[in-house]
Amino acid sequence: MEKMYWLDRWECDDISFHQTDVNSYLSRYWPELKLVHGSKVFVPLCGKSRDMLWLNEKGHTVLGIELSKLAVQAFFQENNDTPHHETNDRFEVFRINDLSILCGNFFDLNKNDLATVNAVYDRASLVALPPKMRERYASHLMNILPPGTQILLITFDYPQSEMEGPPFAVSPDEIKQHYQQHADIRLLAQLDVLEQNPRFQERGLSRMQESIFLLTTHSS
Repeated sequence: MEKMYWLDRWECDDISFHQTDVNSYLSRYWPELKLVHGSKVFVPLCGKSRDMLWLNEKGHTVLGIELSKLAVQAFFQENNDTPHHETNDRFEVFRINDLSILCGNFFDLNKNDLATVNAVYDRASLVALPPKMRERYASHLMNILPPGTQILLITFDYPQSEMEGPPFAVSPDEIKQHYQQHADIRLLAQLDVLEQNPRFQERGLSRMQESIFLLTTHSS
């Protein structure tokens, strides 16, 4: 899955993955992280998610990264904000107060970019990627996050043979495979959600679960 796939999805306004409301799991489980006011939260593959506004309103500094400039521009336009804009050698940077979005490739991030991050919110990043890219994504993220970073991670699991992703099926076992060498993993909840998602029933799914994990990267 090349970057043009996602750029084309935004260009064609084919963004069924976008949620117009704040994710209910975010508001329900974010307190589990027990972050202090002013903590910095990283939101990978952020699109124009309103979840970033919710995090910012809770007193967090927010840093997103998104490949599509259309998505970034839409985020600020839909929220009636005119961001400060600058360009460096890797990213276009859009900023309003203590909420910033880097426009560019996630894999161009380095440790310095995330050096002050305290937490990560991943609702639609890992599940947006096919298997080989998920492995690369998780490895890169673990290599650039500071020790002790907490990650609220939301995944889907379903019979992959019944539907082409994205979103892709990511099992709890796969979460262990990607992260257990680098982080402590805690399963907060696992819910059957097929009845609440008719569009996935229409695509032929017989089973669908959502899992919410809290990861904490090792201190050394």
